[in-house]
Amino acid sequence: MIIGMRMGIIMNEVISLLFSLFAGVLLGLFFFAGLWWTVRKIESSQHVALLFLSSLLLRTAIVVSGFYYILGDHWWHLFVGLPGFFIARSFVIRLTRLADQAENSLKAGSA
Repeated sequence: MIIGMRMGIIMNEVISLLFSLFAGVLLGLFFFAGLWWTVRKIESSQHVALLFLSSLLLRTAIVVSGFYYILGDHWWHLFVGLPGFFIARSFVIRLTRLADQAENSLKAGSA
């Protein structure tokens, strides 16, 4: 009986940590994809500083709130959520490079 209860507690903690990792990845995707979108829009914006500052504040507020929610009462969830955040960073970098290369090849082909 006691072993079953301990296994249940361990499984709950593992699921909670996996949720923290997944939430960190989602927060990273939001933050870095939002940064990429902002940089792309700056070229055509008339209010560059306002666009950049508002984007920065919005992205940061959402990510900090998300990490605060992930932490709850367990500070060690941050050690699982932060790597997820940076995994998303490398994923967004790879995707944006591919998108930029595709855009450049389209421009070169039509010129």
